[in-house]
Amino acid sequence: MTEDTNRVLADLDECVAGLEATLIEVRRHLHAHPEPSGEEVRTTEFLAQQLAEMGWEPRVYRNGIGVSADVVLGRPSDGAPLIAVRSDMDALRMPDEKAVEYRSQYEGLNHACGHDAHAAMVLGLGLAGAAWRRHSETETLAGPVDGVRLRLIFQPAEETSQGARWLVEQGVLEGVSAILGIHVDPERLAGQVGIRYGALTANCDEVAFVVNGHGGHAARPHHTIDSVAAAAQLVGALYQFLPRSVDSRQPSVFTIGEIKGGYAPNVIPERVELRGSLRTTDPHVRETLKRRIGDIVDGIEEVSGARVRYEFLNPLKAVYNDPQIAAALEEAAKQVVGKENVALINRPSMGGEDFSIYLEQAPGAMLRLGCSPPGVEPPLFLHSQKFDLDERVLSLGTRILLRAAVLLTDRLRPSPPSAQEE
Repeated sequence: MTEDTNRVLADLDECVAGLEATLIEVRRHLHAHPEPSGEEVRTTEFLAQQLAEMGWEPRVYRNGIGVSADVVLGRPSDGAPLIAVRSDMDALRMPDEKAVEYRSQYEGLNHACGHDAHAAMVLGLGLAGAAWRRHSETETLAGPVDGVRLRLIFQPAEETSQGARWLVEQGVLEGVSAILGIHVDPERLAGQVGIRYGALTANCDEVAFVVNGHGGHAARPHHTIDSVAAAAQLVGALYQFLPRSVDSRQPSVFTIGEIKGGYAPNVIPERVELRGSLRTTDPHVRETLKRRIGDIVDGIEEVSGARVRYEFLNPLKAVYNDPQIAAALEEAAKQVVGKENVALINRPSMGGEDFSIYLEQAPGAMLRLGCSPPGVEPPLFLHSQKFDLDERVLSLGTRILLRAAVLLTDRLRPSPPSAQEE
C-alpha cells in the first residue's frame, strides 16, 4: 500500500475510534430488544432510522423486515466495484439468563448468537462514512483508491436459513462485485481472528420423516403396526449406518433433534414425526448420504410394516471463501489486530450459515472474530443462555471490514485501457 492509502486508513480508524461508545450503545439496544427470525420489524425500523439520520437512504424489504443502504466514501471513479457487507439481526427463542443492564426485555428471546454485534459492526461502517464525510477536508480519498462504494446489508432470519434468500430474490445484490461477512467466535479471545480459504462451513440439509403405522392398545401390540418402534429402529439405523457409508476421513454428521408422537402411555400412536439435519463438507459425500437415507427408510418399511415418508428441506450449501476476498480480509485483520493474532482455520465448521446463498450470486468471504473476554473459562458459547461478548471487538470488526473494503476496491477495480486499446 502507498503512504497515501495508509494515511486514509489511519483516518478511517480514527473515525471508528470516536464511535466506540455509539457502537456499544447500538449493540446493547438490539440485545435488550431481540426479535425472532422473520419478525424483525422493530429491529429493521431502528436500523433504518439510524441509517437515515446518518444521511444514507435505507431500503426496507418486504413485510418490513431487512434493510440495506448504499454508502459512499470519497468520490468513486466510474466502474468502481460495489462491495456488500452483510450482517444478520435475528435472535433465538431461548431465555437470557445474564445479570446485565442490557439483558433481553422479552421473555424467551435472546441474542445468543451475536447477531446484535454483527449489526452494530456493519452499522459502524455507515457511521464511519458519515463521520468521514463531515470531517474530511477533501471528498476524495488519497492513494490508489479515490472512493469506496459499500452496500450495508442487515439480514433477517439467518437462524432459519431463509433471510438471505428473501433478500437476494428482492435484488439486494444487484450490481455487487463482492460481499464480506463476519461472525463472532467465543472460542477465540477477543481480538483474535480466524481466516479460512475455501470451505468455512458445512452443507446443511434438514430432513423430515413421518412414520405411519396402525395404532392400538398398548396391551395388544400384535393388533398394531407400532410407529414408535419403527421410529426407534429408524433412528438407530440412521445413526449406525450413515457414518459407515462414507470415508471416515470426510467430515459428516447426522442428528435427529426432534421427535413427536403419542397421546397416552397406554396407546400405541398411529403416527410419529421426526426432524433432523445432515451436515457434510464434500458434495459427493452429501449425495451419497442422501441416497443412503432413502435405502435405510426402505429397509425400515420392509421390516416394520410401517410406511415412512421423508423429504429434504431448506438445503444450504457450504460457505466457500473466495481466495482473493479472504486474502483481503486476512490482510485487513493483520493491520488491525496484528499478524500474531490472526490464524488460519484448519477445518471447516459443521455448522450452517446462509451467507452461502449470497455466494451463489457474487464472490465473497467471511471471517471469525474472537469475542471471549479474558479470564472467562469455559467460554460463553454461542446459543447458550448466558452468552455475552467483550464489546471492545465491535470497533475491531468495523475497522477490519472497512479496511478490507478499501483493499478490495483497489484490487477489483477495472484496469485502465492500454495505449493500444486507446
